[in-house]
Amino acid sequence: MPIGELDRLAWAEGIIFNSYGVRVGVRVDRAGVLDQIEPFLPPGWKPSRSTRVDRMYSMIHERKGNSKDTDFKLVYADGDRIIKTLKASQAIDALESGVQLFVAETAPHRVFVHAGVVALGDKAIVIPGKSFSGKTSLVAALVKAGAVYYSDEYAVLDERGLVHNYPRRLAIRKKTRVTRTKRFAVEALGGRKGTKPLPVAMVIVSKYREGARWRPRQLSDGEAALELMANTVSARRRPEAMLEAIRPVVSHATVFKGTRGEAGQVVDFIFRKLGL
Repeated sequence: MPIGELDRLAWAEGIIFNSYGVRVGVRVDRAGVLDQIEPFLPPGWKPSRSTRVDRMYSMIHERKGNSKDTDFKLVYADGDRIIKTLKASQAIDALESGVQLFVAETAPHRVFVHAGVVALGDKAIVIPGKSFSGKTSLVAALVKAGAVYYSDEYAVLDERGLVHNYPRRLAIRKKTRVTRTKRFAVEALGGRKGTKPLPVAMVIVSKYREGARWRPRQLSDGEAALELMANTVSARRRPEAMLEAIRPVVSHATVFKGTRGEAGQVVDFIFRKLGL
């Protein structure tokens, strides 16, 4: 639906917020829906007084039957429809993913790398990887072992190579007949959130394979840079900023790559390498 047609619809609620220098709008056509969406906005978002946005997300309901529970939920990014579903949870998940990715792609002063991040003391450990690589389960295991939680989705780097927190709730997949994702506050795992930007001391590039033994090899600076670049959201849009942020990481951090089985093997490895 063209954005002009969407603009002419009757909107019940809306918000404009700022996240990492990106202004995003969200509007809904039913009262009460915005309260369901707000917990899924990017960590650290702040309301904006501006009426201008870099992108507008719209959720509308399309009547299918006599009950509101059977209405379709449609989510648009500007004028592009990103999902049509009967399930409100799926619509909100799609909106969350779209907003997070847009912010990660367009943030003017930060570089977002798909990665989990924890801290041990004043040392950050970055675990790059796309979805289903096992990074969240490794982050959760490290948190349970005493690490401080920074992120399970993005390593947010500044121009000095320091990593900032992105403390959304951990998205842990439960394997049943159907794989389901459940969100956990880090406090539910006995952990706590970090807030201070930290230098990266170690990067763990791993992929889970059942029964595998963790026998990593150390990467060169060039190999390490390629691994981080492959997981950088804005690699094509802002290559110079990406290189500026990654260069100090690979020059100071030790980078290991391997296939892992149970997360405990990697947790023990990290503690041992850091002398903890």
